[in-house]
Amino acid sequence: MGRDVSERKFSREDRQRYREKVQRCLDALARMLATDAFHFPRRQMGLEIELNLVDDALRPAMANTVVLEKISDPCFQTELGQHNIEVNVPPRPLAGDEALELERDLRDALNSADTKAGDAGAGLVMIGMLPTLRPEHFDPHWLSVNPRYSLLNRQIFAARGEEIVLDVEGVPMPGRHREKLRCFSESILPESSCTSVQCHLQVAPRDFAAHWNAAQCLAGVQVALAGNSPFLLGRALWHETRIPIFEQATDTRPQELKNQGVRPRVWFGERWITSIFDLFEENVRYFPALLPESETEDPLEALEDGRAPQLSELRLHNGTVWRWNRPVYDLVDGVPHLRVENRVLPAGPTVVDTIANAAFFYGAQRALCDQQRPLWTQMSFQAAEENFYAGAKHGLDAQLYWPGIGWVPPDELVLRRLLPMAHEGLRACGVSDAARERYLGLIEQRCVARRTGSVWQRETVSLLESRGMDRDAALAGMLQRYVELMHAGEPVHNWPVA
Repeated sequence: MGRDVSERKFSREDRQRYREKVQRCLDALARMLATDAFHFPRRQMGLEIELNLVDDALRPAMANTVVLEKISDPCFQTELGQHNIEVNVPPRPLAGDEALELERDLRDALNSADTKAGDAGAGLVMIGMLPTLRPEHFDPHWLSVNPRYSLLNRQIFAARGEEIVLDVEGVPMPGRHREKLRCFSESILPESSCTSVQCHLQVAPRDFAAHWNAAQCLAGVQVALAGNSPFLLGRALWHETRIPIFEQATDTRPQELKNQGVRPRVWFGERWITSIFDLFEENVRYFPALLPESETEDPLEALEDGRAPQLSELRLHNGTVWRWNRPVYDLVDGVPHLRVENRVLPAGPTVVDTIANAAFFYGAQRALCDQQRPLWTQMSFQAAEENFYAGAKHGLDAQLYWPGIGWVPPDELVLRRLLPMAHEGLRACGVSDAARERYLGLIEQRCVARRTGSVWQRETVSLLESRGMDRDAALAGMLQRYVELMHAGEPVHNWPVA
């Protein structure tokens, strides 16, 4: 969820001081971009994977504090709900066999963590939304024990002035009626139901706009191809229900502000960009501070002294605007760099599926950036946004718009156009043939089989219900089988429905 903050109340003076500091950070960033002050020796990738904790009955296990103590690894950290943890994969080069090594390392780390979590009576599940969640799990007392979360919860509700509304109309299960979710929450904990994978890629400042624009073009294909979040609170909803739920769970706007066109804090954006500065400047211009905590450093003075500034206020503010593709400014050992953070993918179903999803994204993104005529000059931004929501709602049954093709299903688009481009892009990134063929081969097989995690979950629940189970029992039975197959490690397109 971002940087820790102290437990406190903010005054009007705090807000004014913070606004001034954020503007100074923005001015400092502009200077750094103009003087090419950033470090970029090679492309580095990184992953963050959010995980669910379950008990022996596969219900949410509200035990992340004790589980993290058992794991005792700084790569594993707390997340919003007490049934969530997150693993942060240390950055590594994209080139060579690094993806193959990442798969082995991540599998070992998660197996070890799961064994240690078992000592606390919990198990780890990589899934976009835990289907055994119930409304009582969104009670505010289940927020993780971290001042940032309770403070963020209070600030969002203070801005909103009323309860959170979850309102999603689903895609019908085969032969069934459409299901609908409408309920209220007194906390932002519905966000904790949305467990995702965030793909980071370090890029040079001059290349950032192209990489971000390319990521926006790919977002609809990504969510359709990797859907793994079809159920919430007992209802069959979107193939990627994470998308509307995350947007609604952190929405600071009452209905009247929505009617005025005020922008949401979980945001696809509204235009193609020419610089990373465009995104940070929009964040400052459009969004009031949620956590207006200022630091002592003056970023412009730091630049004048020859030091890279922390830009603490700008980074904290950026962490409370949840773009689906987010800009990141960061420092390592005092050296600044920029990253694109791709946030559209769900967790799971397996480690190999996760690495394959990342490899496809990195390869297709690079290929789009290398095109002589950029794709984003051939399609409207609104078309990319419509693709995103269509892919999230309908999965592989969506119809996406793509220049030069028109309207096309996601699997056909990948097989005909994007998969060859992803191969080219990974070659250009120096990825080994073995890694490229392994992970993009899995993407190809998934498209041919037309089976994502979401498709498998929906088919399995339908089958169990046809055998006489009610919805709750079918969801629990599906999740039990899901966990078994997740641990077996076969990619999801090979999972049997039985």
